[in-house]
Amino acid sequence: MAAEPVWSVDPRTGKPREQVAVEATAEEVDRAVRAAHAAREALADRAARAALLRAAADLLDASGEHVVEAADAETALGPVRLTGELARTSAQLRAFAGVVEDGSFLDVRIDLPDPEAVPPRPDLRRWKIPLGVVAVYAASNFPLAFSVPGGDTASALAAGCPVVVKAHPGHPATSELCASLLRRAAAKAGLPEDVVVLVHGFDAGVELVRHPLVAAAGFTGSLRGGRALFDAAVARPVPIPFHGELGSLNPVVVTEAAAAERAEEIGAGLAGSLTLGAGQFCTKPGLVLAPRGEGGDRFLAALTAAVSETEPAVMLDRRMRDAFVAGVAERAALAGVETPLTPGAGGAHTVSAGVLAVDAAALHGDGHRLLLEECFGPVTVVARYSTREELTAVLGLLPGNLTATLHLAEEDAAAAPLLAALTPLAGRVLVNGWPTGVAVAPAQHHGGPYPATTSPSTSVGATAVERWLRPVTYQSTPGHLLPPELRDGNPLGLPRR
Repeated sequence: MAAEPVWSVDPRTGKPREQVAVEATAEEVDRAVRAAHAAREALADRAARAALLRAAADLLDASGEHVVEAADAETALGPVRLTGELARTSAQLRAFAGVVEDGSFLDVRIDLPDPEAVPPRPDLRRWKIPLGVVAVYAASNFPLAFSVPGGDTASALAAGCPVVVKAHPGHPATSELCASLLRRAAAKAGLPEDVVVLVHGFDAGVELVRHPLVAAAGFTGSLRGGRALFDAAVARPVPIPFHGELGSLNPVVVTEAAAAERAEEIGAGLAGSLTLGAGQFCTKPGLVLAPRGEGGDRFLAALTAAVSETEPAVMLDRRMRDAFVAGVAERAALAGVETPLTPGAGGAHTVSAGVLAVDAAALHGDGHRLLLEECFGPVTVVARYSTREELTAVLGLLPGNLTATLHLAEEDAAAAPLLAALTPLAGRVLVNGWPTGVAVAPAQHHGGPYPATTSPSTSVGATAVERWLRPVTYQSTPGHLLPPELRDGNPLGLPRR
């Protein structure tokens, strides 16, 4: 059977641009994984890993114009957005180089022997080692920061794990370009190019997660696709960790006092957040709990007015556009759902942003649970509540999320109990802000209870490296046999407990 071609498609026209590659066969996936596995020993050199990450950042920046042009042609995200994403991606690579050099991620812990302890304690020396080959599944909505050169790849390489990336079909040419830059960076750092390998194709992605030499996987995408891969990962003869980001509603609560104090400001801010990138951010606020009454009415009017000024936008591809149009139509058709601004098709290749509104009490009905599921694209649902009890009852219906946001007044009696109610729902809780935009910082957490993610880990920030490591303790081991990181005298100058 002939290999299936992989085409780059222009989402603005729906027309193929060029054939980029062919889908990988099972044999080609096997060769890719084995090549990456053979390169893992070279990554043991932490200095070389840091050099690789910095060289990758430098090459991405030097090729920035070409990278942005390629990504825009395949995603229609625009050069301004993509230039910012490129800067974030290269900064993220450099940040992980710093993580590697600092060495804290190795979590070195040494307990000296104590024969008087009960029970007696031997010499124990613990650190963390890389798992092995990591499978990375590129995201549709971030062709750089969550794809080939993105956070999963950067953190895996920082941990000392070679990477096999399954390219997203929405931006295959961008994926090829970025993979070539990362492989060049490896060569510049004196490492085998196969520390990063790229494959294409749906079947290749399934083969990848099942391969016996793949030790872990990172995924950003849909609930359906991510859950299928997660199930495959845990059904293997030897199950592996699967760190998947699968979708998020990202609820927002506006208190009665906040609506009375600054309804127009909150409405305008929400409009900017939900329409950013055509509503294609994983942190887009998809459900807003707003009070009934005059303040809530002003908030909804301001939100509707601001969203109505948004121009029709091109989504990442035809499949996502069609899913958005069908999804908002299905939601708008539910009993009791109003359309202050009707979302849907904006043209042959575009969508129009919109706002749906419903009584909060309606969300308890089985037919309205659809409103509590993510709708990828520029739409949000405003659920109007009358009492605190009605509000907290809706919060009790919500699944896990990446983010939860609380808008408060300067003096707000609802603050503490609502913050406590939102904390179990999300990995990041915001007060008087908007969730779109995820800073790359040591304290960042980008994850949340299922189905937001399949593990409690983060995919953004310094601690993302922990996903690709496992602890090992050496007991009563002669010093000359220990890794240098664990020897007496701390010859490498690492942070140690």
